[in-house]
Amino acid sequence: STMRERKTTDPLHSTDPLHSSTDLSDGKEKLRLKQEVGLISSVSLIAGTMIGSGIFMSPEWVLHHMGNPASSLLIWAACGLLAMFGALSYAELGTIIKESGGEYIYILRIFGSFPAFLFAYTSVILVRPAGLAAVCLSFAEYAIAPFYPGCSSPQVAIKCTAAACILILTIINCLNVRLATSVMNIFTAAKLLALLVIVVGGLVLLAKGQTQSFQNGFQGTTAGIGAVGVAFYQGLWSYDGWNNLNYVTEELKKPEVTLPRALMIAIPLVTCLYLLVNVSYLAAMTPSELLSSGAVAVTWGDKVLGSWAWLISLSVALSTFGSSNGTFFSGGRVCYIAATEGHMPDILSMAHVRCLTPSPALLFTSAMSLIMIISGSFTSIVNFFSFMGLLFYGMTISGLLYLKIKKPELPRSYKVPIIIPIIVLMAAVYLVLAPIIDQPQIEILYIVLFIFSGLIFYFPLVHFKCHPRFLQRVTLHLQLLLEVAPTTRDAN
Repeated sequence: STMRERKTTDPLHSTDPLHSSTDLSDGKEKLRLKQEVGLISSVSLIAGTMIGSGIFMSPEWVLHHMGNPASSLLIWAACGLLAMFGALSYAELGTIIKESGGEYIYILRIFGSFPAFLFAYTSVILVRPAGLAAVCLSFAEYAIAPFYPGCSSPQVAIKCTAAACILILTIINCLNVRLATSVMNIFTAAKLLALLVIVVGGLVLLAKGQTQSFQNGFQGTTAGIGAVGVAFYQGLWSYDGWNNLNYVTEELKKPEVTLPRALMIAIPLVTCLYLLVNVSYLAAMTPSELLSSGAVAVTWGDKVLGSWAWLISLSVALSTFGSSNGTFFSGGRVCYIAATEGHMPDILSMAHVRCLTPSPALLFTSAMSLIMIISGSFTSIVNFFSFMGLLFYGMTISGLLYLKIKKPELPRSYKVPIIIPIIVLMAAVYLVLAPIIDQPQIEILYIVLFIFSGLIFYFPLVHFKCHPRFLQRVTLHLQLLLEVAPTTRDAN
């Protein structure tokens, strides 16, 4: 069939093709998750995914919407605090529902099939590809910036470079899982090096007395609720990835201990790093210079490092490439789990027969990301991504509040104070509604209409299981073309 029937799986026994072992003794492949991710690896996964393109691209836009340096720094700190609160709330969910899949699996287990389908439909077609497109656009901005000194890079060159980045990532991730993870680890070192250079350079500038950007720091602060909401969108983009550990819950050693501890270490660390980097930008540039910069870190390098400025462009390009690889690598996870639950076409739950990679899901994500790159810009994609993400974060957090109030007897090794998820839910509601109320845009209506367009597919294909024969033939042809086969979920 083109869509699998929904399975009621044991939350403690779920598998994923991204980390598989092959057992051919009974004539079929069995895919098992191994609990091999410890505390240090968990911290690296969170921090490595969070530190991507945002800190190199978003500072100018946060400053633009807030109007002055001091209030923009407050936004960065508030975004870190909100990410911390959200992550602690997700930690409790992860110790109640010990399955991989993040928001999708939580919404499915708490609210049921229909809202989970809407999340999967929106995430697989728009949210994940939008995130990948935004990171690749920022990679392209920095990769070609040295070739256009003193002026903005042409949009055609940026978009072509971003598209080439996606195609390279598709090849890497479809060929070999180990190659993809090796690329991720190598490029994590580059991003940390780039940020440390910027932090140290900023501290040196402050020691020399370059503090003019911080004088009268709150003068001209923007008061509009919509502008503050959009500033939060840009800031939260830089913290995106705080929930990635919940996508691999089944692979954690002692998840009830490792999950909350890793979050409490990684997110405050990243928040402090982001604040120091922003201070360094403002020490090297005036607010007007920062606002006119197309690539903030490159401008910082030109002013501070002189002839060595190309090192910053190279480091940031490597950093964003590594982050885009991480985004692409995890992008197939929700797609695969949703397909095994019967919420996505069966072809998306299949793996390559030799490479054991979820190549159909990766190819689909790649195609959607290329469309996003052609049709959008970095800021528009980030605002769109943040709006969609906050909508589903709010739904997931409301699910946690439901479990805390209605099902307090459920076993959980970690409990977050109820005030924390309430604060996160209130912030999510504010950030979703504020831009709509203050500056209503037709794009928001398009997003909402797209989410509910899932109704057209849910009832015939999932609820009533009406699968046209021609779709079955298409699935078979795609299997032959892509050399993929169904995976077996083993409950032992």
